[in-house]
Amino acid sequence: MRSKKTKFIFVTGGVVSSLGKGLASASIGALLENRGLDITLLKLDPYINIDPGTMSPFQHGEVFVTDDGGETDMDLGHYERFTNARMSRLNNFTSGRIYHAVIQKERRGEYLGKTVQVIPHITDEIKSCIRQAAQGMDAVIVEVGGTVGDIESLPFLEAIRQMRYDVGAGNTVYMHLTLLPYIGAAGEVKTKPTQHSVMKLREIGIQPDFLICRTDREISREMKDKIAMFCNVDPGNVFTSPDVKSIYELPLELHRQGIDERLAETLNIWTRAARLDRWEDIIRKVYSPSRGEVKVGIVGKYVDLKESYKSLNEALLHGGIANDVKVDLQFVDSQDVEEKGAEALLGGVDAILVPGGFGVRGTEGKITAVRYAREKRVPFFGICLGLQMAVVEFSRNVLGLADSNSLEFNEHTLHPVVTLMESQVKVQDKGGTMRLGSYACALKPGSLAHKLYGEDVIQERHRHRYEVNNAYRGRLQEAGLVVSGHNPELNLVEMIELPDHPYFIGCQFHPEFKSKPFAPHPLFSGFIRAALAQRDAGRTQA
Repeated sequence: MRSKKTKFIFVTGGVVSSLGKGLASASIGALLENRGLDITLLKLDPYINIDPGTMSPFQHGEVFVTDDGGETDMDLGHYERFTNARMSRLNNFTSGRIYHAVIQKERRGEYLGKTVQVIPHITDEIKSCIRQAAQGMDAVIVEVGGTVGDIESLPFLEAIRQMRYDVGAGNTVYMHLTLLPYIGAAGEVKTKPTQHSVMKLREIGIQPDFLICRTDREISREMKDKIAMFCNVDPGNVFTSPDVKSIYELPLELHRQGIDERLAETLNIWTRAARLDRWEDIIRKVYSPSRGEVKVGIVGKYVDLKESYKSLNEALLHGGIANDVKVDLQFVDSQDVEEKGAEALLGGVDAILVPGGFGVRGTEGKITAVRYAREKRVPFFGICLGLQMAVVEFSRNVLGLADSNSLEFNEHTLHPVVTLMESQVKVQDKGGTMRLGSYACALKPGSLAHKLYGEDVIQERHRHRYEVNNAYRGRLQEAGLVVSGHNPELNLVEMIELPDHPYFIGCQFHPEFKSKPFAPHPLFSGFIRAALAQRDAGRTQA
């Protein structure tokens, strides 16, 4: 009978950012869960923002939304996709949120007149958040954002240093990710950046127990032994995170090196043997799908940074897994569509997706893409803003209301078919004030949405301020637009579709946040299935 005393795995990074701490953490979580442990994950972000909700996608990448309405770091998306752990706002804390909580306590007089300091008050708050996330778990994986040496991450590193003394050395593991760069001119992989990173970590009192070295090539046993000696780490605890073609290969690669076995031994956890058949099957479908390839055009405004659509990209890949087909994502800047036209940029795709976004830039290009998909009968999927642009396009070109628009983009439009939610009218603060989190959606019997989900009422995650204007709902429906999903409490439009189209569907929520490789979201599975049919129909005609 294993102990339920929680084990803590702290993941830090050094040398450079973007080494893949989030994916490494998610992969370790997947392996430990696979061995029968109850796990959760926590991301600590050093920036001062309360959450990433007000940050540009170009600055931070995607904002991942949890069921309870938390706007969180995109790594929480990796955590949910790789494991069965359900994330909440308690799984992501920023410096801003920690300091805000401490300052509120000070204002309420909870510190009994003491001088409030980083140590112990800030570090105690951080440790309290870690313990709260860990309740009832066999293991919690705590990822500290940023890199060792960043001034803003020091309170988090001090807090996790203290945790070893609080819960015991046998219940904690420090895992450090570093870079092993290959210097082409010398023809060598250099270990010095890793040595210096570990040196910096040891200066603040943390001796790593495990090293994961990011590299683009195989590393010899001799080099691992050298790293172990200079970094004072057990040679058996030096692992590599090689570049892989699919992120879903990383758990298999780390297992092949034995990291989960070593973790179980180090933490003295009883676990069953790993059972990774499902992961191997996923990799087979990713690398060698039996049904070829489909091309999906993603018409967005953040296409220069693929991380802006991370969950979306993964959900489309999951749709490919469900249909045993490779999905080739072709990112098209919606401003280019405005300038060059839809035919020139989308003529070769099998399906078109218009994702969410904010601001007026590029919206006319999205509307043009929607019209092209509707008139050319190309499978279409609109998400959040994509649904709203589909309603605007339909209003303009089917209802004949040429001035139709969203109030977000034209406050003086004669036909505001998309309008600000009544609850949002007086909102001044931008952060954390949108319609956020999970809400119910009742599906229309017999609709495509109902067939895809196979349920009468679903729960999906939202992140928006604007809604389809119910004042135009009757006219839209009379003209052929089907409202296939609505929120039963507020009677808001949640889903639309066109019944006389191969696949034309839009949703106000973000289904990509709930898609997993082992459980592809039905809207994405259906979308890729329609793309496959479109591709095959085109070949037949040719």
